Amino acid sequence: MNEADTYAIISETFQTVLFAAGPIMGIALVIGLIVAVFQALTQVQEMTLTFVPKIVAIFVGLLVFSPFIYSMVKRLSDQVFDLVVSGGF
Repeated sequence: MNEADTYAIISETFQTVLFAAGPIMGIALVIGLIVAVFQALTQVQEMTLTFVPKIVAIFVGLLVFSPFIYSMVKRLSDQVFDLVVSGGF
């Protein structure tokens, strides 16, 4: 295994982490912006109002995107384990 192979594995790992975490982070961002605009318009500064909708949305997003996240991580782990078995590491 040379440096190019190592770089490819690391690059694939970062890409998998970004794609797996992206939908959940996007949901948190959108809900956070909606709550912030609502708080700015109504001047309601309740602290729990910022956390509860985000937590609920993140849990729903995890339920919806779990198969996608699982398939991404499984594909990467299969590639790495195949390299280990073949002696590529």
